[in-house]
Amino acid sequence: MTLIPSSETLTVEFKSDRKGLPDHELVEALVGMANAEGGEVFLGVEDDGSPTGLHANHLGLGGLPGMVASLTRPPLAVQTELIEQGPVKVARITVSKAMRIVATAGGLVVRRQLRSDGKPENAPMYPGDYLTRQGDLGILDFSALPVETASADDLDPLERVRLRNMIELFRGDAALLNLDDQALDEALNLTVAQGGRQVPTVAGLLILGRERALKAHLSTHEAAFQVLDGTDVRVNAFMRWPLLKTFQYLDEQFALRYEEQELNSGLFRVPVPNFDRRGFREALVNALIHRDFTRLGTVHFVWENDGITISNPGGFPAGVNPDNILTVRPTPRNPCLADAIKRIGIAERTGRGVDLIFEGLLRFGRPAPDYSATGATAVVVKLFGGKADLAFLENVLTEEKRLGALLPLEALIVLATLKRDRRRGTADLARAMQRAEASARPVLERLVENGLVEAHGTTHRIYTLSSRLYRNSGQSAAYVRQSGIEPIRHEEMVLKLVETQGILRRADVMELCGLSPNQARKLLARLVESGRLQRDGKTRGATYQLAGPR
Repeated sequence: MTLIPSSETLTVEFKSDRKGLPDHELVEALVGMANAEGGEVFLGVEDDGSPTGLHANHLGLGGLPGMVASLTRPPLAVQTELIEQGPVKVARITVSKAMRIVATAGGLVVRRQLRSDGKPENAPMYPGDYLTRQGDLGILDFSALPVETASADDLDPLERVRLRNMIELFRGDAALLNLDDQALDEALNLTVAQGGRQVPTVAGLLILGRERALKAHLSTHEAAFQVLDGTDVRVNAFMRWPLLKTFQYLDEQFALRYEEQELNSGLFRVPVPNFDRRGFREALVNALIHRDFTRLGTVHFVWENDGITISNPGGFPAGVNPDNILTVRPTPRNPCLADAIKRIGIAERTGRGVDLIFEGLLRFGRPAPDYSATGATAVVVKLFGGKADLAFLENVLTEEKRLGALLPLEALIVLATLKRDRRRGTADLARAMQRAEASARPVLERLVENGLVEAHGTTHRIYTLSSRLYRNSGQSAAYVRQSGIEPIRHEEMVLKLVETQGILRRADVMELCGLSPNQARKLLARLVESGRLQRDGKTRGATYQLAGPR
């Protein structure tokens, strides 16, 4: 049964139909949703969520999709469903997120958005918004556009020297070093030939542009570095420099605050940093090159007592969200700029830089990067610092030495999740790995085979860290608590089920506790012997109920 949501959101809108909603108002609402994230319009529902029903003109929904298609450009496809709330009939109209900008037949272009108070509204889309939307959808590379008002004189020769030095320092594409300046610019799409002259692209200005040229032609470009000590601001630097200079400055600021302690692991001394440098660099580069340059705003790097928060204007590109960021196909907002930065060597060239960010935290027993503050207008990630979990790191190093290979990211995610939550099922761990359960199970079984994780039950498997990992961490008592509570918990679950349904069979226990047939038989036998259950029958079809007074 389809239920009406309790309130309007970015993807839910209510439209009253008591007086017969005009077609153009309904179409406008659907266009706004299509130009945002898609969603549902509930026709016949008041703003407060109370259903008042459809007007007589809208009771026949068969012609509604055709009407919407005829009044939109390009035509929108919608799906309709009639919902009956007692005697009241309501229409649910579903529209998908459009992969190009949609207008009404009269040329009106609107987009659904959230106001400052959190309430949704339809707002006009202006020409500048078109570039932002096309960039979000991946159908326009803003960084590849020529800046026709700029010239080659706006490019700084000193920045080109910096570029060549960085290719050598970061082992970028060495073939670029053999090119002259013009060929180098063209190879990286930093300039394009236009009207007999070399015109800088947006990427060209961002990488090689003089500061005055950036202010004049790309006023949205700005970065800030702040150091906070509680509520006190220790550093508050704003810059509108070319990107390589900005990267170098921020990397130097990181190095000034970089600290290491050492862990003795066997015959080796392992450095334990307060922050992983590779992970920070990837997060730094992501914020600088994947920001939305069509939108005013500053890329912020805020160093706090408990971590580094990095934010950049523009939400995730289409199809990317915090729940799939590890597995989704990389979709850079500014492909031309991203490709140039990768070829220079300061970004991960396989497009899996996010993996490095996760690994740089999880390996040292710190929480995974937190993207929860990300919204439609900004990507925000927090990298947690502070004291590392040396026992966890020691376990990781010991297992890598034993296996002769680095633990993959999926294994680190599972171990970190179980370290934090103690016990998790297959579905929970698959979600943490951002994988389907079918592809998560082989990962989990390999960890079980390698002795890192223990599995409990068969039908509904529960996973815990292995006794060896607890022992290596000096937490044997914690392991005993985890494993010792299992039989008691199962007994309580079985007794509760008997109280609820009055009678049960061995199959019920297998399903309830995720046990094998033999494990379920032994559990039931213990409960019978202790006088808490009574058995009727002696075959596999035996039933069990609460034992009466003796």
